[in-house]
Parts: sequence; C-alpha cells; structure tokens
Amino acid sequence: KLLTSAPVLAQPDVTKPFDVYCDASGDGLGCVLMREGRVIAYASRQLRKHEANYPTHDLELATVVHALKIWRHYTLGNTCHIYTDHKSLKYILTQPELNMRQRRWLELIKDYDLEIHYHPGKANVVADALSRKAHCNFIEARPTGVLWFKNRLVVPKDMELRKKILDEAHTSLFTKHPGSNKMYQDLKRSFGGLA
Repeated sequence: KLLTSAPVLAQPDVTKPFDVYCDASGDGLGCVLMREGRVIAYASRQLRKHEANYPTHDLELATVVHALKIWRHYTLGNTCHIYTDHKSLKYILTQPELNMRQRRWLELIKDYDLEIHYHPGKANVVADALSRKAHCNFIEARPTGVLWFKNRLVVPKDMELRKKILDEAHTSLFTKHPGSNKMYQDLKRSFGGLA
C-alpha cells in the first residue's frame, strides 16, 4: 500500500550512494532504485522469449544489467550498492570461468562503482513483486457496472438479492428443479460467491 500512495518517489541526491534491489522470476525482471530507504524509481519487464531458457544465475545477472542500463544517468559515476537474493552474484566479479553472455555483461558492469550484496528473497519484497506477473487478470469489470470473476457473475453480500436469485432458480418457468446437488452446481458455475 505504501508503494502506491503519494508521495512515493524521492529526488535523487548524487552525493550519497544509490541502492538497487534486483530480482528475477520465471515471469520477468524487477528492480528498485533507492537512496537511504526512499524509492527513486521502479522498473520491471517481462522476460523475452529467449530469456525463459536462461539459468537462474544469468536471469539474476540480467536484472542487474537491466537496472544499470535504465538508470545509467543516476548510477554511472556514483557509488552503487546492488542487492540481490542470488548469493553467488556476490562473487561474479572474481569468477574465473564465465560464459560469453556473462563476460559481455561483466564488461558493462565494470564501468560502474558498485558492490554486490546478498539480500535474502524474503526481505527483497518490492523487487520480488515487480519481477512477478500479476495474477489478477481473471477479474473483469464490465461497462454495465457488473463484476465478473473467472467468468462468473459476482453477487454482492446482499442477502435480499441472493434470496431473489435462489427463488428465481427454484420457481422460474424457464427452469425445472434438477435436484439440489445439480442446482447447486449450476448456480456455483454461474455466480461467484453465491454457492
């Protein structure tokens, strides 16, 4: 809630180090640029088709590279602390064997004055949330003011309205009572929160 309420974003102060929190998931990359606990900017993007095949180590490194590229105007020339939930990234600058992609990214990273720190995933909630796909796409508000959930009409917690729906299901000329279990299943399939 705090992330979405104003005033959220702080003005950058180039006299102090930047903190970048990064996380990757199977859905995307997410990062947050901060200074002294105040958010300056957020960024996230979905994985590209070819990135879905990357190992976790490369995805986490891709998030760091993504953050450094988009916030280059803030981070280049300033001290930058990178926080990731992938512990082995702490040692990326000293690893003797790297693949070509990692070498290319390491060349970019070496332009920056940065330190990479391990930050456990449970504590890295903002970047973690940004890296994940929203799973609320099954809720739909129609122009008529009606709310649908997983293709079922949502019935508000109004007992009078619910009673009318049940009465109509029992007494309408267009329905015949197929038995309590079948009627329950039919209502459950059509109305969310009713059955």
